[in-house]
Amino acid sequence: MKMGCTLMKKQEMEQLFISRCGESGETVRIFNAPGRVNLIGEHIDYNGGYVLPAALEFGTTVAVRKRDDKKVTFASTNLPYTAEIGLEELGKAKTEEWVDYPVGVIVELGKKGVSLTSGYDLLFHGEIPNGAGLSSSASIEVVTAYALLSMESQPTDKVEIAVLSQKAENLYVGVNSGIMDQFAVSNGAKDHAILLMCDTLEYKLVPFKTGANKLVIGNTNKRRGLVDSKYNERREQCDAALRIVQEEEPQIQYLAHLSPERFEQLKGKFSDEVLLRRATHVVEENARVLKSVDALSANDLVSFGELMNASHDSLRDLYEVSCMELDVMVEEARKIEGTLGARMTGAGFGGCTVSLVHEDAVDRFVSEVGAAYKERTGLEGEFYVCGVGNGVHEVKGES
Repeated sequence: MKMGCTLMKKQEMEQLFISRCGESGETVRIFNAPGRVNLIGEHIDYNGGYVLPAALEFGTTVAVRKRDDKKVTFASTNLPYTAEIGLEELGKAKTEEWVDYPVGVIVELGKKGVSLTSGYDLLFHGEIPNGAGLSSSASIEVVTAYALLSMESQPTDKVEIAVLSQKAENLYVGVNSGIMDQFAVSNGAKDHAILLMCDTLEYKLVPFKTGANKLVIGNTNKRRGLVDSKYNERREQCDAALRIVQEEEPQIQYLAHLSPERFEQLKGKFSDEVLLRRATHVVEENARVLKSVDALSANDLVSFGELMNASHDSLRDLYEVSCMELDVMVEEARKIEGTLGARMTGAGFGGCTVSLVHEDAVDRFVSEVGAAYKERTGLEGEFYVCGVGNGVHEVKGES
């Protein structure tokens, strides 16, 4: 199955909003936040390393209009659940539905001293498949924060919006996500990746001109049942590996702060082969991210593709967070002439792959990888073909 970027135009979204919410003298404004994919740098954010995500060309659009009462309504073109909540009641009771994400954002805005001065109607339209690992929740959070700050004529600092959105997910929704998703969704830029140090939020935009190549994201449709337990286990193993390093280098606070050269000298201190494998992935993956920045800055997509391949192999063999389905999709992707690189992306044990593929090979890629994947796994893969887009913004005109 092949999916492109089916973005809804401003006029279509306005008409849909009017059909749902009725006419009013107030202006309908449209805002959009993208999904994201992590290009390279997996399982090193909590080890003090760099990640290299990029915003996608599709995401979540919200239409917003002021109401003349003190109620906020939430509706979606994708899901049947709707809600109408008084301003005084917002955040007092969770629904366990999708509206908890935007409500959590409103709660966090209130903590920052931004209280809504009127009611609002919000209609969300999502282009990100649920459960595909492309950050649909972060996209909803960020677009809600940006839209309501704009409606209230408040500053829209995109770094602060990312932090606020992460807090909404952690504290209100109750999902312990890191900052990368919200940060990429907020601060993405067309034809650029983001080099981000998750702890300090130090970042820079890195040119990512794909030229005649496309990103193809492959959804394995494998349920990710092991993620939470294995994630916690990997963190504990990295903490144990760090303690071994600190016997020789007590000033090192994170594994990723070790240079590959110094780590090579310390390998003999590891008696546990599993801990050695985990630490090796972290140190080498962080180095790959930095090499990727050099490759992209030089517009060397061939070298970047090779680093993507090495990243997957390390996640499979050293960090052991891949699975049969991810490996099959990557193996089949690499067989297609025109594929520069392919790797798993995200926490692992299911979810998505990301491949960099020449545009002339995309149709063949989707057809042949899809067929081989189904034959080998019995599962139907889905493919999303796109480029690198902008972060959160207001949609004006038909652009």
